[in-house]
Amino acid sequence: MDNNHMPKPEAVNVRDLLPQQPPFVMVDCLLGFDNDTTTCGYTVPEDGIFTNDGCLSAEGLVENIAQTCAARQGFYNKYVLKRGVQLGFIGAIRNFRVMRLPRVGQQLKTTIRVEENVMGMTLASAIVECEGQTMATTEIKIALIENVVKE
Repeated sequence: MDNNHMPKPEAVNVRDLLPQQPPFVMVDCLLGFDNDTTTCGYTVPEDGIFTNDGCLSAEGLVENIAQTCAARQGFYNKYVLKRGVQLGFIGAIRNFRVMRLPRVGQQLKTTIRVEENVMGMTLASAIVECEGQTMATTEIKIALIENVVKE
């Protein structure tokens, strides 16, 4: 992958990379992108759809991880393949562990590492961190639809 012709990840509007639309957006910014890893940031909102009792729920953590995968695919599609955003679905979640739920106002740093890409399926490992502590870890499988949903 030729990184010389791509914008810096933090300069890209992450919403341009996602098929999801507000209020269902669970990433705020793209912090990093390379051949194997992608990192996104997210501040837990008080009125978020996955915010309960002042914390982001476990389901919100899963969706944040999935949308980090979506941001990765969107960046790759737009700046490497020169095509639009694809719709993807969570195919499987394995070994999901929550150490602590992040509180409203805390900033998450979610990093996914692509372990394998096979026939439209991406297997990635993920870690969600906040203030230097691990919040959650998992392995996620994402299935992509071939059709472009957003140019």
